[in-house]
Amino acid sequence: MEEKDFQDYIAAFKRNKAQFTLIFGGVIGFSLLIALFWPATYRSSATILIEEQEIPTELVKSTITTYAAQRLQMINQRVMTRANLEKIIEKFDLYADERKKSPTEEVIEKMRKDLDFEPISAEVIDPRTGQPSKATIAFSLAYDGRNPELVQQVANEITSLYLEENLKSRTQKTAETSDFLSEEATQMSEYVAQVERKLADFKEQHIHNLPEQKDLNLQFMDRTERDINEVDTQLRSLEERKLYLEGQLAQIQPESPIASSTGERIMSSVDRLKALQTEYLSLSSKYSDKHPDVVKMRQEIEALTRETGGGDSSVDQVKQLTQLRGELASLSDKYAANHPDVIKLNKQIKALEDSIARQETGRKARKVAAAQPDNPAYITLQAQRDSITQDIAALGKKRLELKAKLADYEKRLSETPDVERQYLSLVRDYENASAKYRELKAKEMEAQIAQQLEKKSKGERFSIIEPPLLPEKPVKPNRLAIAFLGLVLAIASGSGYVLLRETLDKSVRGLKGVVALTGVPPLAVIPLFETDVEVDEQKRRRFVAILVGTGVLVAAVLLVHLLWTPLDVLWFRLLRKLDA
Repeated sequence: MEEKDFQDYIAAFKRNKAQFTLIFGGVIGFSLLIALFWPATYRSSATILIEEQEIPTELVKSTITTYAAQRLQMINQRVMTRANLEKIIEKFDLYADERKKSPTEEVIEKMRKDLDFEPISAEVIDPRTGQPSKATIAFSLAYDGRNPELVQQVANEITSLYLEENLKSRTQKTAETSDFLSEEATQMSEYVAQVERKLADFKEQHIHNLPEQKDLNLQFMDRTERDINEVDTQLRSLEERKLYLEGQLAQIQPESPIASSTGERIMSSVDRLKALQTEYLSLSSKYSDKHPDVVKMRQEIEALTRETGGGDSSVDQVKQLTQLRGELASLSDKYAANHPDVIKLNKQIKALEDSIARQETGRKARKVAAAQPDNPAYITLQAQRDSITQDIAALGKKRLELKAKLADYEKRLSETPDVERQYLSLVRDYENASAKYRELKAKEMEAQIAQQLEKKSKGERFSIIEPPLLPEKPVKPNRLAIAFLGLVLAIASGSGYVLLRETLDKSVRGLKGVVALTGVPPLAVIPLFETDVEVDEQKRRRFVAILVGTGVLVAAVLLVHLLWTPLDVLWFRLLRKLDA
């Protein structure tokens, strides 16, 4: 294969300079058109600093504990909602043409793409771990659009939304935290009051069984046992005294002896009755019942018996009364209440009842009269015995009371362990509830202070360190880069066409072509003789080439002036560099 040198390539470009110029001009022209007529896109951006709270966290702690990056993402999601973006689009009449042709979702999605949110991080020392880590200290917001003034207004609106959403979210979160803690503290306060009532009721129900009453109950029980022993001693002494007095009373007659005018002792009716009964037994054994002495003595005994109440006939009358009541019950089943037999029986029963009542009253009176002793010595001993009997009864009652108290103290002590367990459980519940309530109240106070901190903008806040400005230059497209890329593509396209054509062309040209084809050098080389027409054609082509080159140069200078920097500014820069 024939190897080509640099001269061959030059010759090839000369042969195809017209095609090269045409392709080069077309590509560079199309690139310049793109660079000139591509709509400019302007960007207005704001930089927002995340400032820490002014008051030291050691004094006032914020209730917002999430990381700044996390909060920024949450705020970003809330701001970028469909409702917010739709309001901005309608407010500034954005994407008017797109809204006529495309659905609302596509327009909103386009605006999301035109908005740019970029967190700014820095290396900081984590106070919790002491290790260096990246933390978000600021973020930037930008909006891209065709109208510079409109771009600035939209960027300001978006920035305001971020600031408002941050303040709203922090205030809302602190308020929710404060309300939650307040509600929890209220519920815990009610629970503490409930436990207090339970504890008070328990103390009231087991006032004598509480643990702190144990020693006192032991003292009361010991003292009660001593009191019972003392009462037992007193009872034994009184019982002995009573037995002694009863022995003395048995030896003394209740009635005082009565003496006649002659000084003889006069016996009482009871004594005479006893004496006559003794004599009657003696006479009965000697004489018959009809003996005058026996009859007389029997009459005297009957008289004395009636006098002393021994001959009471009330027993027979009671038997008769019972019989009459039975007959009355039988007649009442057969006859009415106004029947003569029923009326008669009622009168008989009434008479017997009155007679029995009179006899009972008389018998009681005789017994009382007979039971009233008149012997001073007997009366004195009897009074002492009755007093001791009363003392014994009082001491017995006291002993029963002391026994009941002792049993109560023993019951209290036996119930104390179980009561203590329940009491300590209630006390623990109360202490735990009180501690939890105090903790909640402290947290509630901190939350309220944190809420005031956010309301007064003393907590962590967003500060605009670089507000959205009116863009003076578009951020895209890069017209100079497009023009340069077009130049490169134009040269590459023309050169590629020339190389491809030469590769595919099998024509024999020049001495090397003849030698390569025949294998032997030619005898002579006859130069090309150009006609006048060909010379004129070459001059015309040179003129066209110079004209095209001049146009390209003018277009390039114009692009530099319009797209990069004005020529006068560029000239002054060049002079400064040359002077330096």
